[in-house]
Amino acid sequence: MPAFVDEAQIHVKGGDGGAGAVSFRREAHVDRGGPDGGDGGRGGDVWLVAATNQSSLLGFRDHPHRRAGDGGHGGGKRRHGANGKDLEVPVPVGTRVMDGAGVVLADLLAEGDRWMAAPGGRGGRGNASFLSNRRRAPSFAEQGEQGHEQWYDVELALVADVALVGFPNAGKSTLISRISAAKPKIADYPFTTLEPHLGVVRAPGGGDFTVADIPGLVEGAADGKGLGHRFLRHVTRARVLLVLVTSDPAVGTGVEDQERVLLDELRRYRPELLDRPRIVIRSKSDLDVPEPLAGQPAGPGATGGTAGGVRMAISAVTGAGVDRLVGTVATIVDEERRVLEARAGRQAIVIHRPLPEGFTVDRRDDGTFEVVGRTVERVVSLNDVTGDEAADYVQGRLRRLGVDRALVRAGARDGDVVHIGALSFVWYRDQPDFVGEAPARRPRR
Repeated sequence: MPAFVDEAQIHVKGGDGGAGAVSFRREAHVDRGGPDGGDGGRGGDVWLVAATNQSSLLGFRDHPHRRAGDGGHGGGKRRHGANGKDLEVPVPVGTRVMDGAGVVLADLLAEGDRWMAAPGGRGGRGNASFLSNRRRAPSFAEQGEQGHEQWYDVELALVADVALVGFPNAGKSTLISRISAAKPKIADYPFTTLEPHLGVVRAPGGGDFTVADIPGLVEGAADGKGLGHRFLRHVTRARVLLVLVTSDPAVGTGVEDQERVLLDELRRYRPELLDRPRIVIRSKSDLDVPEPLAGQPAGPGATGGTAGGVRMAISAVTGAGVDRLVGTVATIVDEERRVLEARAGRQAIVIHRPLPEGFTVDRRDDGTFEVVGRTVERVVSLNDVTGDEAADYVQGRLRRLGVDRALVRAGARDGDVVHIGALSFVWYRDQPDFVGEAPARRPRR
């Protein structure tokens, strides 16, 4: 049986844009046909899509890389390259996407929710796009932009109507196996359940709801003790909490202490969890020496309203009180669903911060300057900057974008080396002098 994986990393790479073409019309009886190089196609995007046919993040554990298709290159006669194919990556409903700093970028809560994880690169313009009155025969074109590339942390928090919370050996697995078709491992030793289980429960009056069996919690779980944070997050989606306590000696703690510890751990992990409807259940009521809940009768099926929610006693083995529990839970879940539907709209799933379109100037340790930003990097992404025509184009575009002013504010002086993407040049306030393979050009004074 495949393992349940609720934490993984994924590496996504948008498709690279295609390069623009340098071409000139050459036909019989056509004098000075002019440039006709086509544009490159855009690279494909990588989308994460919530799907109900995915139950865990197992597919990313050994194969974390996902890449969209590259755009096609432009050609002569103004033939544009084809756009790259988008890639849709299915993930389980309830998947959260975070950056390396732990900031949540997307929370895919419903089937069909989509989030663009890696946009594709823009296609480069062919030389026909650079035709102007001053530039009648441009001999350069743009290279395609590289697609966005990044590692993300992804985690799964189960989306369930009800979550079972209790100490190890409290009877959670027995209960979910009794009320649903879920078949978790059941044994008489602690931490039998090492991964969450989901079950669908059919209510007596019609309808259904989902229940999540969360591995047992112990004191200190909010600090990571035991199975800790790995499973507490699966409680955060639930509309209703079922807190199981038991007088079974195997647990080693009285029912009152169990309830106090469990609620305290929930409060420390997420204080708002205590504001949700909950039912405190004394399970295993068929034992010989039952210990009643404080202030409540001990018989199976007994209920009572308190400030902490409804209290009941059941036996999942004999079935005593189980039907009444299912009916009570179904009623509460139905009420919670109506409350959520009455609220105006669902919150946007995306908290993604778009890549900035501006630029920054940083000074390196070696005294050179680096200009960083997608806008300026696009300007220098030409297929050939060694010619005067291309160099003049780059110089003018950078000046209009304010790069010269930004370099002056950063402390750059004539003769300093500036890096933009893969291009390095000697900067002068009036005109840059490109270095490397480019021919030497004297600054104009």
